Amino acid sequence: MPVLDAEFAVVGLGALGSHALWRLASRGRDVIGFEQFHSGHPFGSTHGKTRLFRTLCLEHPGLVPMARRSLELWRELEAQTDTPIVRLCGLLNMGTADSAVVRGVRAAAEVHGQRVRTLSSAQIRKEFPQHAAVTDDDVAIFDPAAGIARPEAAVIAATTAAAAAGARLLTHTGVDEITLVDEGVRIRTAARNFLVGQAIVTPGPWLSQLVPTLPMLPTRTPLTWFRAAHDPEAFAADRFPAFIRDLGDGNRIWGHGSDEGHGVKVGPEDDPHYSLVNPDLIDRAISPDDYALVSQLVSENLPGLDPEPSGVATCMITRTPDHQFLVGRPFSDDRLLLGGGDSGHAFKHAAGLGEALAQLACGEEPFTDIGFMDPNRFL
Repeated sequence: MPVLDAEFAVVGLGALGSHALWRLASRGRDVIGFEQFHSGHPFGSTHGKTRLFRTLCLEHPGLVPMARRSLELWRELEAQTDTPIVRLCGLLNMGTADSAVVRGVRAAAEVHGQRVRTLSSAQIRKEFPQHAAVTDDDVAIFDPAAGIARPEAAVIAATTAAAAAGARLLTHTGVDEITLVDEGVRIRTAARNFLVGQAIVTPGPWLSQLVPTLPMLPTRTPLTWFRAAHDPEAFAADRFPAFIRDLGDGNRIWGHGSDEGHGVKVGPEDDPHYSLVNPDLIDRAISPDDYALVSQLVSENLPGLDPEPSGVATCMITRTPDHQFLVGRPFSDDRLLLGGGDSGHAFKHAAGLGEALAQLACGEEPFTDIGFMDPNRFL
């Protein structure tokens, strides 16, 4: 029988893969990690200095335990690597009382018994005058266990901790093909083939290439930063916390205040100029079309900011039809695990998802129900 190169391989060391690698290595398992670029690179989905972190997840109540576990693991990782990853500055979930944002957050809080504070439009304007443009019908639910997470820092910390625990990292090593064989999984790279017992496949937008049978849409989504027009201190994170606001027209605006190392970040939920892409051929050049909508939304809803972006960078998200993740074993094959379909809201769950993938790989019961993420719902 052929000798295995490792018990496990993790293919793609972005948000999910880096944390799955760390959680497997922390269990003392024999694991190799493959990354086509370098750890913390800016070419996929896990970059841009910051991401929102929130525990009251409007997308699905089942994500609340995932976010809470992620925060626990990140605090552990911060201590291990002396790396700041999450800053809790709170988050305002805003919209009318019957908006999807407010209803979703309230449902998540009720399911998990979390007490929340609801603010009227008058209270929003008084306590957070940066949002003076809210309508009289708007309310806000404040999530104190929320704030800002640092994606590059988290990925580098996770791969550093994984290597310290014994994982082998092969950076600048792209994976061309993954084949299920009798002995396990054959992983083809330009240098040579590797044979492992199980593969955990987490390559972000490249998942649609390695597993083309699943419905995934890699989408080019620029990131935008802004400066205060007059009072920079008013838009610092301690005075301008993270927020999501339902605009009532089918779109949302989200963002957070500035902090050391990053400016005020604001983005739309959707933009007609977001385009489907081949991740190998994405256009990284920036044009005015990339920020026209968000500049308009900033001008209308955050008048204290200069609507001309101070910075713009390309990014990609990979959407699924129901905007939920793909985490599990396709066709229940015990040689293969998938982690992907971030749909624009996965990073806040990265550490928890990495833990769940490690648990599944090792035959453990996941710490929370992840049935709604099962990739077989599309197969």
